[in-house]
Amino acid sequence: MTVEPTPLQPEEAASHAAAARRLIDALEGVVLGQPAAVRETVAALLARGHVLLEGVPGTAKTLLVRALGLALGLEFRRIQFTPDLMPSDITGVSLLTTPGEFTFRAS
Repeated sequence: MTVEPTPLQPEEAASHAAAARRLIDALEGVVLGQPAAVRETVAALLARGHVLLEGVPGTAKTLLVRALGLALGLEFRRIQFTPDLMPSDITGVSLLTTPGEFTFRAS
């Protein structure tokens, strides 16, 4: 099922742009010296995309995501990736409970 996007009216676009600017300003007050990372992370959020933050330790990757979650009232959980990490370790697994019936058990 595809939902057709509705164009924004100019006043709606201005309101959303102001909200995004306030979010960016709040994040830049916490994450210092990383304006491109902040701006691009918020842009990916608005575009309903994904962000992979890579970098050496101490470059405020976790701080950026934690501050973004707090600013938006969302839950934050950090995942430390290892070579043997499986998707089910993050999301959970479907277990066969009765013949032909699966139950999802979250991690």
